[in-house]
Amino acid sequence: MTGSKVVALGHYQPERVLTNAELATMVETNDEWIQSRVGIKERRIAAPEESVDEMAWRAADKALANAGIDAGEIDYVVVATCTAIDRSPNIAARVANRLGLGHPAAIDINTACSGFAYALATADQAIRAGAATKAIVIGVEKLSDWTDWTDRTTCVLIGDGAGAAVLVASDEPQIGPVVWGSVPEMSDAVRIEGRDGKFQQAGLSVFRWATTQLPEIAKQACEKAGLKPEELGGVVLHQANLRIIEPLAKRLGAVNAVVAKDVVESGNTSAASIPIAWSKLVEKREIPSGAPVLLFGFGGGLSYAGQVVRTP
Repeated sequence: MTGSKVVALGHYQPERVLTNAELATMVETNDEWIQSRVGIKERRIAAPEESVDEMAWRAADKALANAGIDAGEIDYVVVATCTAIDRSPNIAARVANRLGLGHPAAIDINTACSGFAYALATADQAIRAGAATKAIVIGVEKLSDWTDWTDRTTCVLIGDGAGAAVLVASDEPQIGPVVWGSVPEMSDAVRIEGRDGKFQQAGLSVFRWATTQLPEIAKQACEKAGLKPEELGGVVLHQANLRIIEPLAKRLGAVNAVVAKDVVESGNTSAASIPIAWSKLVEKREIPSGAPVLLFGFGGGLSYAGQVVRTP
């Protein structure tokens, strides 16, 4: 096989909805302040007993069901997350156990908000190299475990959830070459440090970098895929902030694309944001099968990654 393709998607979000009005009873904020700055109306928060691997498993199980593939056929599991509490075993191994897989390779990737794009590229490359035949890629976060609920600059942003994609080998590559990298001098722009650390970020610095530098980098992903931005059927950026997403899509020149704006109802779910948003668009049939979609994540590290993928 010369490449891979995504054959199905799935997502999972906790039941509890945390609205801006409820947040206003917890910290000094209000709905107008939150929406005007980040565009978020509500977000989902996991229950205390709801673990990262449980959410990942639920999203993966849904994706496998949508793909019509038996779990035993999966030989590679990649999980993107930065909110796992335990150092070992990794989340991928726990998900493999929950799914009842055979003996898959199982790894975690931690590049925070760009994690899903990194994980997708890793799985694509493994299949291209013949090291895997069928893979499941998951982005999952429980940011609520690492949030300072007294800090209004960060607690209004976060949400919990998971999204997953099933990849198989393909004669016709449907996942374009990845464009990835990092900005080492901004490595502390988004962070969760120490055993009991809380999510912190230099929001203005990230905003400035994303709105000025990212459009040209994202265009490189289109060029590597042999497409012009106006040929894109969809744009699914990391759902960090609506005030970042809207100008980025405009500057990219994706005039005919459906632009994911799931941040409005899900908040910032870090590595889970791209697969959740993409899965919802496919589930609602807002992006037709076969349409090229730009996926692009950026955040902690500061790291970034993106590729053009054909929609299942």
